Amino acid sequence: MAARWKLLTALWTVYLVWGSTYLGIKLTVRTLPAFLSAGSRFLLAGGLLALILWLTGRSIRVTRRELAASALLGVSLLALGVGLVTLAETRIDSSIAAMIAGTVPLQVILLRTLAHERVALATRLSVLVGLAGLALIAIPGGEGRSSAVGLAIALGATVSWSLGSFFAHRLPLPRDGFVATTWEMLSAGAFLLVLGVASGELGTMDPGGFTLESIAAWLYLAIFGSLIGFTAYAWLLRNAPISKVVTHQYVNPLVAIALGALLLDEQITLAVGLGAALIVGSVFVAVRQEGAKRRSPASADVQDTPADQTA
Repeated sequence: MAARWKLLTALWTVYLVWGSTYLGIKLTVRTLPAFLSAGSRFLLAGGLLALILWLTGRSIRVTRRELAASALLGVSLLALGVGLVTLAETRIDSSIAAMIAGTVPLQVILLRTLAHERVALATRLSVLVGLAGLALIAIPGGEGRSSAVGLAIALGATVSWSLGSFFAHRLPLPRDGFVATTWEMLSAGAFLLVLGVASGELGTMDPGGFTLESIAAWLYLAIFGSLIGFTAYAWLLRNAPISKVVTHQYVNPLVAIALGALLLDEQITLAVGLGAALIVGSVFVAVRQEGAKRRSPASADVQDTPADQTA
């Protein structure tokens, strides 16, 4: 087991950095185009990770099957999963986006249930509670700040992330997780740049209107959100009990909500607050239940939990 200070440092890095990415995205899209900013962010992070691997003597060469699998997962998790969240935050609050994203573990469990995998009754009930919380959040408030279109885009992003998470272990990915991530980020970045150009973002982009705040937020997302955040998460998966690693699933939305309220003056209505509580509580129950099954010798054939497959 790694030293306690290393575990705590990595864990809090994932808590704070990934929880703060929703704030970073909101600041970025104030003046930068959604798809182009997300795409260039992943290209920068992927390029830096490739450089780090090369400097440490690790090859990023993969087979065509591994490249295709990495590209498919990168498009599902990053290009659509994160890219659509970036677009959604041009219309909805960062805290709302974070709470919707918090339902990903529940959606993966729902997919497992539909695939006739063995899922405990308590876990299935927690999914129903969490989805009820999502329904409360997805009903636009009286102030109308969260548009229905933005909510639908954010929900579509979580569905793409959930599908990618569910099918990830079936794909012939490179054995080295960092190599796989490098190609996932590079593929997602290229896909988003093409999508940005195709949607007309390049023609409407005004570099002269970019603010220092948005540029700094974009750089933060690339370096801290994509590169450092994932590195800490990958290290945790190899050195910490999974029961501790998966706690980020319900801490990240809380961090995002707090930052949105403190720095962006985002208001949380009673219905949204109740929905957030239901989502966080249900994810907590689901994670604890799945963790208990993993520790049981009789459950050795149970699939990995969603948290093991997402990053």
